[in-house]
Amino acid sequence: MNNNYVLACIDGASLTTAVCDYAAWVSLRAGVPLKLLHNIEHRPQAAITDLSGSIGLGSQEELLEELTRVEQQRNRLLMQKGKLMLDAAGQRTVQAGVTDVESWQQHGSLQESLVELEENIRVLVMGVRGEEHREGQLGAHLETVIRALHKPVLVVNTEFSAPKKIMLAYDGQDASRKALDMVASSPVFKDIPCHLVYVGDESTAASVLNEAAAVMQAAGVNHELVNLPKGKSDEQLCHYQAENNIDLTVMGAYSHHPLRGMLLGSLTAKMLQKTQKPLLLLR
Repeated sequence: MNNNYVLACIDGASLTTAVCDYAAWVSLRAGVPLKLLHNIEHRPQAAITDLSGSIGLGSQEELLEELTRVEQQRNRLLMQKGKLMLDAAGQRTVQAGVTDVESWQQHGSLQESLVELEENIRVLVMGVRGEEHREGQLGAHLETVIRALHKPVLVVNTEFSAPKKIMLAYDGQDASRKALDMVASSPVFKDIPCHLVYVGDESTAASVLNEAAAVMQAAGVNHELVNLPKGKSDEQLCHYQAENNIDLTVMGAYSHHPLRGMLLGSLTAKMLQKTQKPLLLLR
């Protein structure tokens, strides 16, 4: 357990403070350290066209040297900006009560960085969009990261509010069973009432929900069984969430074949777009 930690991705977007707050909450509830990660991704630069024939043989070399100096300066500024963000994030989590906080700054692909760290991640916390994205847009790396990792990913989309009620969207598939087991066993959700929600026909709802209820009962989790009528699952779940003041939704992620998701639109992607409260996703 000592190797496990909550990892929060910090990028300076408007949701950064909320990411810090939710990460601190999970860290304190789980009793594990908190790591703050700022990743600097290098964007490919346009190739330098061979201009020696038109601007002089020495000009291209001078241009390349100047571009190199500019890029080095840019990297230094990005690192400095990242350090300031991490320092502020660290101070905020300490104020929230976390005593074991560490900051990391890495270069390269965010997805590759997270896959390398995956073994020891207890929960990954990310904002639903980055600093370059507008309201309503999903972050450029969000879906690829969720698909790449096999650890819980908490997607933050609003200011922090300590969850008092959670909803587990359960359909009996492997990913939702994994989510069920996590809710039942994790200290993060101890003493937080859980609404076990199944969207579908009554004929199958009873067996699916009773299966999940047995796990919850054995773990001593306060729960409520809910069968929502068959329809558009994302709309049903979001409506129920709003009507019942659900603070956080837990669900399996991308449980169907990627091709089916491209053709029909995956439930995970729709929930990421539509829900007004954080999502905790498991694959």
